[in-house]
Amino acid sequence: MFIEPNIRGEKRGWIEVICGSMFSGKTEELIRRLKRARIANLKVEIFKPAIDVRYDEEKIVSHDENAILSTPIDNSQKILLLAQDVDVVGIDEAQFFDAEIANVCEELAIRGIRVIVAGLDMDYKGKPFGQMPNLLAIADYITKLHAICVVCGNIANISYRKSADEGQVVLGEKDKYEPRCRHCYHL
Repeated sequence: MFIEPNIRGEKRGWIEVICGSMFSGKTEELIRRLKRARIANLKVEIFKPAIDVRYDEEKIVSHDENAILSTPIDNSQKILLLAQDVDVVGIDEAQFFDAEIANVCEELAIRGIRVIVAGLDMDYKGKPFGQMPNLLAIADYITKLHAICVVCGNIANISYRKSADEGQVVLGEKDKYEPRCRHCYHL
């Protein structure tokens, strides 16, 4: 995809959302799209929630250890301040952002910026997670990725929590979560 000028010569922005369960390749796909934008000589800014320090404090890192430098932020409004004169904005782990993230993405798209957002669409209980439903509602393009169920080998769409932790937000990797299909999740 590229930013196509309209008949008046203005850039047109849009919102792309990449969603799915843990281990489905969301961050890998986000990194792939952002690297391609850089290859096309587009100016790219990348953001992640400051809370996400699992692999690195500043980089967005996929489970396959593919990485790209980002700016950790604790408030989605900061994106509007930091994303000046850019063509593309990447946002990882959108489910952890505050209630304004959808409005921020909308404002960026209105400015003519391509916005690529990745995040979990469901929490460990299989319920909509954070602001992802709002982002999915305003997205121009949606890519839903699936992992492979570790129990039966079918496609997985739920991040099953193996630990007894109760909070909705519990950072972890394979030590705390595994991908499961709907059937095996309810076993």
